[in-house]
Amino acid sequence: MSHIATVQDAVTAFADFMEPTDAELDAIEQEMPVILADVDLLDAQIITLDRIPTELDNRRIRRARRRALAARIALANRTTVANMPGGAA
Repeated sequence: MSHIATVQDAVTAFADFMEPTDAELDAIEQEMPVILADVDLLDAQIITLDRIPTELDNRRIRRARRRALAARIALANRTTVANMPGGAA
């Protein structure tokens, strides 16, 4: 007979004391435009999975890809400016 035991780490992995810190929440908030742009790109790509992409689908994907890239560039520029020495913000 084999005994059934609970895995304590799996049960307590999402306990109340494991909440994200304020710094982690701020980082997520700063990255939110990139996350949303990536979700839009994935949505545009998922639409074309079960069919041949039309010209409208191709434009939608290109537009979503440009928005995702622009969001990443904006985040990189904000991060670079925030890390510059001498308070050049």
